[in-house]
Amino acid sequence: MNEILIQNTTAFFEKSFGTAPQKIVLSPGRINIIGEHVDYNDGYVLPAAIDKIICFAFEKSNSKTSKIIAIDLNEEFEVDLTREIKLSDVVWTNYILGVIKQLQDNGFSFEGFNCVFSSNIPVGSGLSSSAALECGMIFGIKELFGLKIEKVDVALMGQKAEHWVGINCGIMDQFSSVHGLENKVIKLDCNTLEFEYHNADFKDYSLVLFDSNVKHSLFTSEYNNRRLECEEGLSIIKNHFPEIKTFRDCTEEQVLSLKDKMSEVVFKRVYFVVKEILRVTQACEALDNGNIELLGQLLFDTHDGLSKDYEVSCPELDFIVEQAKKEESVIGSRLMGGGFGGCAITLIKKGHENRVKEAFTSLYFDTFGIDLKIYDVKVSNGTSLYTN
Repeated sequence: MNEILIQNTTAFFEKSFGTAPQKIVLSPGRINIIGEHVDYNDGYVLPAAIDKIICFAFEKSNSKTSKIIAIDLNEEFEVDLTREIKLSDVVWTNYILGVIKQLQDNGFSFEGFNCVFSSNIPVGSGLSSSAALECGMIFGIKELFGLKIEKVDVALMGQKAEHWVGINCGIMDQFSSVHGLENKVIKLDCNTLEFEYHNADFKDYSLVLFDSNVKHSLFTSEYNNRRLECEEGLSIIKNHFPEIKTFRDCTEEQVLSLKDKMSEVVFKRVYFVVKEILRVTQACEALDNGNIELLGQLLFDTHDGLSKDYEVSCPELDFIVEQAKKEESVIGSRLMGGGFGGCAITLIKKGHENRVKEAFTSLYFDTFGIDLKIYDVKVSNGTSLYTN
């Protein structure tokens, strides 16, 4: 699938500019195996780059002007690198303008370039197509002009570009897009950016994403509420256990001992966070030991916590996970991402994928009148140069 995307992108570039591209860059989307809503609560996340990518083709324009063509949108724009970079009314161009601004603000010198790009990352499904766009663009400019930029700085500038656009994202998406390795997940501390790789061999199981095809509007307001509720809970914990600095220092027993000191809602939020931080470590151990059945159970446990304690699920995602629990060949499933819509990441025994997909699709449409989107994913390499 990616080979066809690369060929089509290259051919489009040649047709548009009359020459072969000087650099071809592949930049992936990402999944998060486990560790949800803990990045802003001093926990760990467990993301991985996937084999859904944006393909970029680049050449130097030998001028101060850059021309960028989005093949999938059938749109293009030009940017004069000698002028101040400002936000545009055309949303997709802002991610690229933000990248150029970050490179300039960080003192990197480069000339104009021509670029076309095309993607097979499903937009709006929670697979971080925007991070792939930012990191792929920075990486391509770096390679084209021989700039000395470390991987971590590609990720950090990608994050800052997204902040400039107006989306206050964490670092996980850009970090995993850049640092991904085939068949490895990344245990990442989002505060210190310390990380380690763990095996992503799912043995007899396939990773399948069931996209609910819904996005409820609650996310922004409820996300902010969760952050406040967790801050209140941590403050109460610190008052009673002064040695505790962050949620990762805290045990389930300590939280339970303070149940009557917190409101019911704050207790539920805190209890989820402390258990979820522990589940990330347990998931790493399960992967290292090849115990994929335990990993699957941890996914189910996380979904239960996200649905009942953190309350960021929705009827559509709960339905998918409930069907997964009834299906003998499925060992784990959970909502992935911020919640209130998006995908359920699911482990299905190999050989049973098509039957499960057909059954879920039919049941989902009968219940909600919505088409279920389905994506097969494999853990893959991070942003890199393509060499034929």
